[in-house]
Amino acid sequence: MPGAGLSASRRLQASLIAFIAYPALAALCRTYRWKIQGAEQYDAAVASGKQPILALWHGRILPGLHYFRNRRIVVITSQNFDGEWIARILHRFGFGTARGSSSRGGARALVQMRRDLADGRPAAFTVDGPRGPARVVQRGVVFLAGATGHPILPYHIESDRHWTLNSWDRTQIPKPFSTVALVMGEPMCVESVDPPTLEQNQASLAAALSALEARALDLIHAKPGQPG
Repeated sequence: MPGAGLSASRRLQASLIAFIAYPALAALCRTYRWKIQGAEQYDAAVASGKQPILALWHGRILPGLHYFRNRRIVVITSQNFDGEWIARILHRFGFGTARGSSSRGGARALVQMRRDLADGRPAAFTVDGPRGPARVVQRGVVFLAGATGHPILPYHIESDRHWTLNSWDRTQIPKPFSTVALVMGEPMCVESVDPPTLEQNQASLAAALSALEARALDLIHAKPGQPG
């Protein structure tokens, strides 16, 4: 149940935050100019009958909310107050949520995501979230892929002008009218959930995300007519 465990006043506060924040964020995102590479990977995964499990670093969330909006993608949000107002914003962007985190309710959230994938809904993971360490892939995303047979689709976002928050993940918020590059990699299939396989795929996913970051930076700095 949304807001379970929170007082009525805290649920009201979460609703007000989402009511104010969503139109501001949506308006900001509509000003972005996009450069996209690899979008066909998402379409190919869906066409094959599989549901993509999107994977990204926690510090690159915001532009993806706009780009992937209204696709019924399910993401994990924590069960605390912050998770509540974040979930309400996500719902307004057309995402679904599974409530839990690595410290509380994570197993239940993964069970829900398995059901959602089986029902034809994609998923998304901030793979170093919710609290880091930054740029370290946690096990949940590779476990979900190995347990369900659905592919991981890593992607990375960079922008030419942005604010960087003083947070553990160094979150970037692209400035109005900035150019935003989104680069999606090839699908990764996880063959099993035994620990050595999961560990190997965690390392492979981290390497893929690092390579996508380099490609996104090249794409941002490419001149018109020059391939990124």
